[in-house]
Amino acid sequence: MRLQGKVIMITGAGSGIGKCSAQLFAREGATVIVNDVDKAKGEETVTEIIEAGGEATFLYADVTNAESAKAMVEAALEKYGKIDVLFNNAGISGVGALHEVEPDAWDRVMNVNIRGVYLPSKYVLPSMMASKSGVIINMSSCVAEIGLARRASYAATKGAVLALTKSMQVDYASYGIRVNALLPGTIFTPFVENYLKNSYDDPEAAIASIKKRQLSGELGRPEDVAQAALFLASDESKFMMGSPLYIDGGAVFGKDA
Repeated sequence: MRLQGKVIMITGAGSGIGKCSAQLFAREGATVIVNDVDKAKGEETVTEIIEAGGEATFLYADVTNAESAKAMVEAALEKYGKIDVLFNNAGISGVGALHEVEPDAWDRVMNVNIRGVYLPSKYVLPSMMASKSGVIINMSSCVAEIGLARRASYAATKGAVLALTKSMQVDYASYGIRVNALLPGTIFTPFVENYLKNSYDDPEAAIASIKKRQLSGELGRPEDVAQAALFLASDESKFMMGSPLYIDGGAVFGKDA
């Protein structure tokens, strides 16, 4: 029970990596606060956790909206008295070279992927500072470290999240707060599966092409990232501060000759 007694808030926990992480964290003894803009999916995650013997509650919030994010954090603190770990997982993709991206689409990716990290963190941090302890996990991407065709808006946000993580760590280290980032490669989530089906005439060929970007020759699974998040959430990673953790199948540092 690596997270026994910890209260953990996960944004975007209705599906994919967030859902998988919520379930894993609950199995490891955490009380999980499940957040999502999709109430049905978020409540489904909670139901599955409770049926498996875990402890969880759903809190709706739009993490791009200040009042909504603040109300979520206040409700969590009122119910549990603390938030030990904040996992800023909510995010969306953005496709297109810079000249192809319309301003509204650009702003949406920026809002969800950057503002959606800023606002929950802003409202959780004072309670962590008061308790002189806490963990924040930010979802970046290996795209923050490499060039990838037609991902201008997405890459910009994930690079910003990585830089923000490092800056946050400097500001809050003296309060006993650790801030680290996850940098996954391509993970086969329901979102990615639907994107491939809707965006390519031959989804199987697209998957084969994506696999070639990773030395593993395979796409990652939500469980792969959830296990890394578990490590960062636990005391086992107590000496990791402001660090990027790669779960990318070798996409960043490897190149197949």
